[in-house]
Amino acid sequence: MNYTETHPRKVRGGSVHQTIGEKMKEMPAKTKAKQKDRGKNISSTAPIGVSERRAVEEKYLAPDVSNFVEAHDVKNVEKRIKLWLNTGYPVHLIGPTGCGKTSLAMHVAKELGRPVVWINGDESITTTDLIGGYSQIEQESLRDQYVHNVFKSKDILKADWVDNPLALACKYGYTLVYNEFSRTKPSANNILLSVFEEKILELPTKFGEDRYIKVHPDFKAILTSNSVEYAGVHRPQDALLDRLVSIYMDYYSFDTEVNIVNAHTGLPKEDARKIVSVVRSLREKLPDAQKPGTRACIMIGQGLKGLNGQGNMNFEQLCIDVIATKTRSPMDLLEKQAFVKEAIETLA
Repeated sequence: MNYTETHPRKVRGGSVHQTIGEKMKEMPAKTKAKQKDRGKNISSTAPIGVSERRAVEEKYLAPDVSNFVEAHDVKNVEKRIKLWLNTGYPVHLIGPTGCGKTSLAMHVAKELGRPVVWINGDESITTTDLIGGYSQIEQESLRDQYVHNVFKSKDILKADWVDNPLALACKYGYTLVYNEFSRTKPSANNILLSVFEEKILELPTKFGEDRYIKVHPDFKAILTSNSVEYAGVHRPQDALLDRLVSIYMDYYSFDTEVNIVNAHTGLPKEDARKIVSVVRSLREKLPDAQKPGTRACIMIGQGLKGLNGQGNMNFEQLCIDVIATKTRSPMDLLEKQAFVKEAIETLA
């Protein structure tokens, strides 16, 4: 008697016997891929490919720094940052709002020649936001009906881990820029203690052998913070501060600020000097947390450029509009208006 591969009789709408080819066609695509991987002896922990890494990096794009001014006082701080980074220490830039901390941090990070990942700290940041976590639990079901009267069921639960910026930087040797570091609650930043000291990143919520990551030798970190007198700022724990090199930044010199305004707005140097003079005059009279920074100079310059030279009254109002962002009451606003008017009259 000749053997036939498929029995002509049907059971529950399907053939009693199936060839290997027919079974593979009915098998889910993911199960097929797994079986092929087993045949090739591919480990699920194989290193991530170049194309996959690029796709991951694109999710954490760092802001571009344009019109960066390489003035003498800027270069001095830049050299200090690079010195400590190359020595192996993370650098913590501390200074008032708008003094150029973030721009300088991004500029130095890009010059190091490694990919840059970015974290922007705030009150809601948790350890998971820094290191990553399980994004989803995937369930696969396999039903094997090779023999018509035998039913085999198998459920597979697979947890997918997704790395966040800190884990990516530690694993692949990227440069981490942690902006507004002190606005994150200290408990979320405890994970940095072992990273900076023992060069080990622990992933507390991860299962198995991959719970610990040895920090890549090219990993570097630049953190930026406002001074402690600013609202919404947490004082970092002493144990973490002991592992950082802190560089205090202040506002740049008059000439440097003029060059920055000129580079960002395209205004003539004469107009840029006028703006910087008014803003620096206000800094001398306002409390630290209300002092306008270089960013305020740029904003006024952009507004002035949009006016197309329509007069001094408009310039005065532009200055008041920008300075008023840190106003607490109508009386406070009147005081600032008087300061602006006095500063402009002094220039006349």
